[in-house]
Amino acid sequence: MSVAQPDVSVIIGAYEAMPYLVECLASVEAQTLDPARVEVIAVDDGSTDGTGEYLEEFAARAPMTVTVIRQENSGGPSGPRNVGLDKATGRYVFFLDADDRLGPEALERMVAMADENGTDVVLGRIEGVNRNAPKSMFGKTLKRTDVYSSNIKFTLSAQKLFRRALLERHGMRFDESLWTGEDALFTMEAYLRADGVSVVADHTCYYLVGRDDGKHVTKSGSYKLRFDSARALMELLARMLPPGAERDVLMVRPFLVTLLPQFGPVFLRNDEETRRTKMELARPLMDAHWNEGVAQRLRVHERLRLYLVARQRPDLLMDVIQFIKDKREPAPVLKKGNTRLYLAYPHFRSKAAGVPDRVYLAEPREAKEYPGWRKSPAESFLRKAVRKVRRRLSRLRTAPRSAAVG
Repeated sequence: MSVAQPDVSVIIGAYEAMPYLVECLASVEAQTLDPARVEVIAVDDGSTDGTGEYLEEFAARAPMTVTVIRQENSGGPSGPRNVGLDKATGRYVFFLDADDRLGPEALERMVAMADENGTDVVLGRIEGVNRNAPKSMFGKTLKRTDVYSSNIKFTLSAQKLFRRALLERHGMRFDESLWTGEDALFTMEAYLRADGVSVVADHTCYYLVGRDDGKHVTKSGSYKLRFDSARALMELLARMLPPGAERDVLMVRPFLVTLLPQFGPVFLRNDEETRRTKMELARPLMDAHWNEGVAQRLRVHERLRLYLVARQRPDLLMDVIQFIKDKREPAPVLKKGNTRLYLAYPHFRSKAAGVPDRVYLAEPREAKEYPGWRKSPAESFLRKAVRKVRRRLSRLRTAPRSAAVG
């Protein structure tokens, strides 16, 4: 008698995961999806704290099929996830970190969402436990969306439901050469290739747990690894998308989330050699991928700092960072009948610095926070027209394709 294909393969990469693994596996066992429709593939990545033994104990008593693979330490999460993917047989896969846990009914709800809407990726609402969790993309449940018309680009962790046929069709695996940000690369590619993405915002599907010992993988790694991560994601976007608005929208993510923090208050604390190295590492990224389309999608202080990085002016950059660190407010400068607002951060209109006024020009979403600013009538008309076109394109993108992915 043939065995039915599982609905979902839960892939758990585990390294030195005790005692967090106990609650992690309990959350899998408590899922409401029929155990016959679930398989667990757990990869012990060379643990010495009893992780492997506990996985084998769980496999012996769990109601669902559990495969335990024990291997030498690979040095990061990509290897175990790839091993699990190679063994997976489910229609969907879900990557569960061994120190986190699933919410009640998570698998049942996410599988149902994907099946009902024919989508290839499902995001379940995340709640942080002793750590922050992403929130902006979970404002409301979305049956079908995409990476351009929602905030999903700001959660690129691997803890999502992926249709396995999508991953196999494109030969998608985690990049084992990256020591951080490997999940961002994988997830962004999945978003771009997906026939629709769903968001479950009305139910907590995943608990992101902050470890008391501070060993959570996202906290490890030197600053140089962050530049590697930013470069990999920027190159992926440049490879998969032609120049234009869609690429610029997504390019905001690596600039804002991965690169810019290296040029925040920590930059003031860095020694001279580290600051010089950061500027050198940033130079090729700025040369290749920084443009006006990206710049205009940022707030003034973000745009100004990255502009000065692109100009290789750490001297001016230090003044701006200190200004922000001191929580000083830039003077608003209104021009052209109050329809243009400039924020006078350091070096505004300084001939010696030579920073163009446009770098200090607040976009409408930022300008509206300041009394006295008003929209230009012509600009308002243009923006309404652009929004109308974008809504039409979004509807076309998120409409199900005629042939559903199996």
